[in-house]
Amino acid sequence: MAFLADVLSRVKPSATIAVTQKARELKNAGRDVIGLGAGEPDFDTPDNIKNAAIEAIRRGETKYPPVSGIVPLREAIAKKFKRENNLDYRPEQTIVGTGGKQILFNAFMATLNPGDE
Repeated sequence: MAFLADVLSRVKPSATIAVTQKARELKNAGRDVIGLGAGEPDFDTPDNIKNAAIEAIRRGETKYPPVSGIVPLREAIAKKFKRENNLDYRPEQTIVGTGGKQILFNAFMATLNPGDE
């Protein structure tokens, strides 16, 4: 019996990571590059965010959150959409994810069937 599943032979390296790595290499070689691969900022995490994360850890907020995101964040998102875009969404109409790929995957899995275009 094989240690790894056969399906792993069909898994390809991430194109996003490859593009990001290539852009980094070119930039390190002195080329003027605008990286459009991974959605990582080119600056350090701001101190207020670091401090908030540290305080959350100290409060014991170290467990998995609800799949759709924590309620205070979803409430803040709904308020932001109202304030900046005049859009009315309830917190229960918002979902927080770990990134664009995951959100798109979840949306497609929830709305598409085999053969849909």
